[in-house]
Amino acid sequence: MINAVVFDVGETLIDETRIWTRWADRLGVPRLTFLGVLGGMAALDRHHRDTFEIVRPGLDVEAEIRAWAAEDPHGLRENFDADDLYPDVRAALAALRATGRTVVVAGNQPPQAKKALQDMHLPVDLIFTSAEWGVEKPDPAFYLRVAEVTRTLAENICYVGDRLDNDVLAAGAAGMRTALIKRGPWGYLHAQRPQAARADLTIESLAELPARLEEL
Repeated sequence: MINAVVFDVGETLIDETRIWTRWADRLGVPRLTFLGVLGGMAALDRHHRDTFEIVRPGLDVEAEIRAWAAEDPHGLRENFDADDLYPDVRAALAALRATGRTVVVAGNQPPQAKKALQDMHLPVDLIFTSAEWGVEKPDPAFYLRVAEVTRTLAENICYVGDRLDNDVLAAGAAGMRTALIKRGPWGYLHAQRPQAARADLTIESLAELPARLEEL
């Protein structure tokens, strides 16, 4: 029985289109070019940060973030807000919570992401980021923390994410059930791989999840 459902953030709850297009504009790179290179990183199993090195070799990303913040202190810059939520998020989270399950958000995110998520007033019980835990997916320690905060056995947790490496395979190795959501570049690409069969569920929308959990 699934007692807790835990969600990744980027391209699971948050549509990152605006984030990446702002980066393209900031760096003076055509949007299609930047997004295409980002997709290439997903296809090649490379870190998304490699996109910056390819389009702007030698760029100090952290220095660029600081400069951007100084120039545009009130803008979103590399961050997100409620306008970036996928349209199925609120209803799906509310439906899951209505079943009595614990609903948690826990993903690889920087420190400021927690407040951004809290400000959305999502129908969830808990919100955590890798920054506050000091450990990132796919490190097994991340999933130990997930089990701790949900206060339930790993086999009673379903972790939902858009990636095989960070979400499905890592959470599965920790003993959790998993749902692969087919959206975002990683989601579409990873759903085509043979390892996608290791996900307990594959979904195209979070709206499917409440009913599909009954299969587990």
